[in-house]
Amino acid sequence: MKLVLPLILLAASAASMPAMADAKDDLKLATDKNCMACHAVDKKLVGPAYKDVAAKYAGQKDAASVLALKVLKGGSGVWGPIPMPPNVQVSEAEAKKLAAWVLTLK
Repeated sequence: MKLVLPLILLAASAASMPAMADAKDDLKLATDKNCMACHAVDKKLVGPAYKDVAAKYAGQKDAASVLALKVLKGGSGVWGPIPMPPNVQVSEAEAKKLAAWVLTLK
């Protein structure tokens, strides 16, 4: 009986490892694509904090698509007067991955 709890904790910990690895990969992608030059996860820089973006779009059915399109084409007026330029160095698949990751942040 004493082994059961440690095994359950180990299994739960192992189950969360892929998600942690994915989050690190997504942060690396954001860094590699220069997103982190204007954004941070938890504080406003030039653009909004990613956690604030996630909160604003939480529960919106098409949020991932909307955000991926903004990553690709840029945008203005949603977060203030400073526009976000188009990100030509980001592929459509990468934009979708970045948008999905941002929406997971709390």
